[in-house]
Amino acid sequence: MPRPEVLEQIKTAEGEADEIIEEAEAERERLIAEARERADEIRANAREEADELEGNRLAEARQEIEARREEILREGEQARERLVSEAEGNVSEAVEYALERFEEAVHAQT
Repeated sequence: MPRPEVLEQIKTAEGEADEIIEEAEAERERLIAEARERADEIRANAREEADELEGNRLAEARQEIEARREEILREGEQARERLVSEAEGNVSEAVEYALERFEEAVHAQT
């Protein structure tokens, strides 16, 4: 092969290699951009799922707290009713005791 043809083939091959490199770099940039976009989507979806899970757990915790609050209030009301009942049962005894003491005091003065 004559030398000018060889040089022309080398130039052609170098041009093709440059094009392949440019295409590969463009493809690399495109793939990187797609990967970044996909990573952003994954992060956004994960954040949404985490927020939803947090909201669900918070709602469940509030329900549990409210149920426990209601239970405590019921127990407190039952204890109050029991104490009132016991106190009412002791009223007649307390009145009788007070009258006895009063009578003793009156007799002691006479």
